[in-house]
Amino acid sequence: MPFCFYSQENDLGNWLIYIGSKKLEKGFDIHNEVQYRNYNTIGDLEQLLLRTGIGYNLTENNNNVLLGYGYILSKNYIIDTDKKNKVEEHRIFQQFSTKQNIGKVGIIHRYRLEERFVEDDFKMRFRYFLGIKIPLQNKENRINSFYLSAYNEIFLNTKASVFDRNRVYGGLGYQFLKDLRFELGYMNQIFNTSSRDQINLIAFVNF
Repeated sequence: MPFCFYSQENDLGNWLIYIGSKKLEKGFDIHNEVQYRNYNTIGDLEQLLLRTGIGYNLTENNNNVLLGYGYILSKNYIIDTDKKNKVEEHRIFQQFSTKQNIGKVGIIHRYRLEERFVEDDFKMRFRYFLGIKIPLQNKENRINSFYLSAYNEIFLNTKASVFDRNRVYGGLGYQFLKDLRFELGYMNQIFNTSSRDQINLIAFVNF
């Protein structure tokens, strides 16, 4: 079932993001995530994303495999109107992430395969994420310190139009506690024929 809807052409959107994780016994962990995406600063919902999953550490803190589920509610503007169409998606995904350090710079690679049930349509997509984290202060435990964060993530479909989108992000973060940090950043999302800019406010919580 094709979907021919377009985002409203605002100059700047806003994503409010919560990402949490909890360590369990024997190397397992739970991932949970909420993303509230707006076409403008706030109040014009573009997408609500709820994601959860259970992971397993192949090695301590470096290599993790995860099986997850996501629910996505999108409200897309219909072309040349101010009306929206609601689209619901259920998503199953598998991912492998690996971390490394080069000096004080932290690097993460994440490989994700998604099975997407979008209304009556089924799609599959591959995503590759490369992120870096650079501390700005020379603190051994990094608590109460600033850092820079950046990533690039490419999305590839398994059907005819292989390129789906690419996200480029840069932000400034603050590590309040060992298990709590916040980031404020700018992201450009590139599609086949257009692009959009977003301000991202992200909370990372480990508990």
